[in-house]
Amino acid sequence: MYRVLPAHAIIAASMTILDINEIRAILPHRYPFLLVDRIVEMEPERIVGIKQVTANEPFFQGHFPDFPVMPGVLIVEAMAQTAGILVLKNMPDRENKLVLLVAVENARFRRPVVPGDTLRMEMKLLKKKASVAKMAGVATVDGVVVAEAEMMCKLADKEVQQPAEVIV
Repeated sequence: MYRVLPAHAIIAASMTILDINEIRAILPHRYPFLLVDRIVEMEPERIVGIKQVTANEPFFQGHFPDFPVMPGVLIVEAMAQTAGILVLKNMPDRENKLVLLVAVENARFRRPVVPGDTLRMEMKLLKKKASVAKMAGVATVDGVVVAEAEMMCKLADKEVQQPAEVIV
């Protein structure tokens, strides 16, 4: 059975609020761990991110060679990165901050995510204190829930890493 979307839903689904370059300016993650390709919706307490899952993802080489499935932990990571964008987006000194994942609760995986899927991660802010935020989210493919989770993240200052002293 086919579902017909109203015109405004089709337009909203294709609009990009943040592209990959703008995401890279917010998040410190890089290949192969940057798992959000674009942001298509963003409000003060809600965000929607998109991950185009391709056959070229490095994790498919071993997970699993004959039946490629995106690992659940990476789906949760993609959801957490989407949440991190919401937390960091309007922060004036975000280049000096990290959003660290400190808890994942009630994670459920409903169906596999495979090459060719468009993973849509919708995250909502449940609570926010000075340096801690609790988010709830759902990941879908073609409108079907593939994963859901609640997570807590902590805002931390980046510390300047000094090179380790080499003793000869």
